[in-house]
Amino acid sequence: MPAHSQDAGTPDPDLLTRIYPGKAYSPYAEREFPNQVYWGEAHLHTGLSLDAGLFGNILGHEDAYRFARGEQIQSSGGLQVKLGRPLDWLAITDHSDMMGIATDIQKGTPNILANPKGKEWAEGFQQGGEAAGRAAFDLITHFAQMKIPKELVDQYSPGSKVYDDLWNEITYTADRFNEPGRFTTLIGFEWTSVPKGFNLHRNVILRDGGELARQVTPLTTQPPAGTTDPLDLYQWLQDYEDKTDGQALAISHNGNLSNGWLFPLTHTYAGGKVDKEYVELRAKWEPLYEVTQIKGDGETHPLLSPDDEFANYETLDKGNLDLTELKKEEMLQREYAREALKTGLALESRLGTNPYKFGMVGGTDSHTSLSTAEEDNFFGKSTSAEPSPMRIGHPFVKSELGAIEGYELAASGYQAVWAQENTREAIFDAMERKETYATTGPRISVRFFGGWNFTEEDLRSRAPAFRGYEKGVPMGSDLPVTSGESPTFMVYALRDPMGANLDRIQIIKGWLDADGATHEKVYNVAWSNGRDIDTGGQLPPVGNTVDLEAANWTNTIGASELAAVWIDPDFDPKDKAFYYARVIEIPTPRWIVYDKVRYGSEIPEGANVIQQERAYTSPIWYEP
Repeated sequence: MPAHSQDAGTPDPDLLTRIYPGKAYSPYAEREFPNQVYWGEAHLHTGLSLDAGLFGNILGHEDAYRFARGEQIQSSGGLQVKLGRPLDWLAITDHSDMMGIATDIQKGTPNILANPKGKEWAEGFQQGGEAAGRAAFDLITHFAQMKIPKELVDQYSPGSKVYDDLWNEITYTADRFNEPGRFTTLIGFEWTSVPKGFNLHRNVILRDGGELARQVTPLTTQPPAGTTDPLDLYQWLQDYEDKTDGQALAISHNGNLSNGWLFPLTHTYAGGKVDKEYVELRAKWEPLYEVTQIKGDGETHPLLSPDDEFANYETLDKGNLDLTELKKEEMLQREYAREALKTGLALESRLGTNPYKFGMVGGTDSHTSLSTAEEDNFFGKSTSAEPSPMRIGHPFVKSELGAIEGYELAASGYQAVWAQENTREAIFDAMERKETYATTGPRISVRFFGGWNFTEEDLRSRAPAFRGYEKGVPMGSDLPVTSGESPTFMVYALRDPMGANLDRIQIIKGWLDADGATHEKVYNVAWSNGRDIDTGGQLPPVGNTVDLEAANWTNTIGASELAAVWIDPDFDPKDKAFYYARVIEIPTPRWIVYDKVRYGSEIPEGANVIQQERAYTSPIWYEP
């Protein structure tokens, strides 16, 4: 008898499992691995931060959240501003020290004017221009040298009514703007350890809502109650979890202004030793490192990686935060991510734990309340560096020893998180397991997996993550134990839909040999335009389509997507190692070119006008 077209016949419940054991027909059914990438950052300051406020930032947390979720607002400088695309999540990390003092200095409140130094800062702010700038840097200098008058410290420290009320307000605002599934707010603060201008900041991120956050107050650095010792920060994090039954972590600040103190080898700046206790606590509480931000890129340095042709990217290596001490070459190895990852292997062999086993993240460290890492929409480090015809020539820092010029700052960066849903819990958990990566601004999608039996066949699917989780481990993980064969890595990258094509994918390997020496090597594993590796082992440049007169480029070179399965050709099963992927875009114009086109700004001689933006995945580690 003929059957109706709607008649599916008698179902055979065993048919699928007989053909594909353990599989459902729909590849999306019962899928448990993280399947979405969510974009945000965990390093943004509002006008509540003492330096941001004195530089003229009058925007608060509500403004920052509204902007990040895609609304148009007015900047502190009076400009209309909106993101090209909304972010999925945001952690505002105002400096925990003296939150609110800048707002009162702006207002000239009686308690500020009653203090001679406070009155001086308030008068400087009211004058504006260079006077306001001098007042701001004077406050920052007094803060770094711990010379802020005690009565002001007491009025704006945890325990005071001003401070505690402000912290409560911050947490309530975060809860109000948190919309699970649409926009996530993570509660946090920046612990601003900056002894003698050595930038040793950490951003503290909580997994929890305001109900738990309000049970504590942030840790500060100013005496008598504050501390610049990281061991005290780790104790605060432990105390928070013990008291609230919540969860917290810390993100190490970009280290290129730390003058060699962010990744210590033998002892810490606070006078402690890099011993068993230190490495265990740091590994527990600092799972992530901010590899790129406005104050330069922190992956590696040309002197540390002389064979890496892409090492000199947004390099900022002049000195400490306030340029009171210039950089020495021997400091570099304790400031950059790749060298720290190598150092961690050596410390693990000596002390049993790798303290620098971190994942990679990016953040802006913007002090404008505006999370802008887009080259054509860059609103600078501070309100004084918002778009204007003069900002290219406006120095970020200037001292008797030199200057960090405004045009040297980078429009960077963002953090991508692989998670199953856009919630506080899912975003935090992805950070903790290091399934997260950094970009210098573009929203490049990157998957990176390690295992022992990936093949080219695994890339034939449009969804390589299925094979990645099935046969291996994702970024941020340890490779499982092996019999000694070379590991295989599967990497896939898709260009930013609104950005530039991709030049290449590289895998960076670092390892510790039997003699205790560390090494590194950069491998090109996928590239565009059919280029061939030359006799020297180098891949020729992809080309350059940048139009400096129009601040434009064309995607007539490069590729929209790149993928590879790569086998380590130099693997030694006895050596500890790490691997991470670096994805490089084709050349595009830097933000100063857009300023030139829009304002007619003069670009200083020698300033970089073209760049190749990039993404850095969290590593995968191999342990013999």
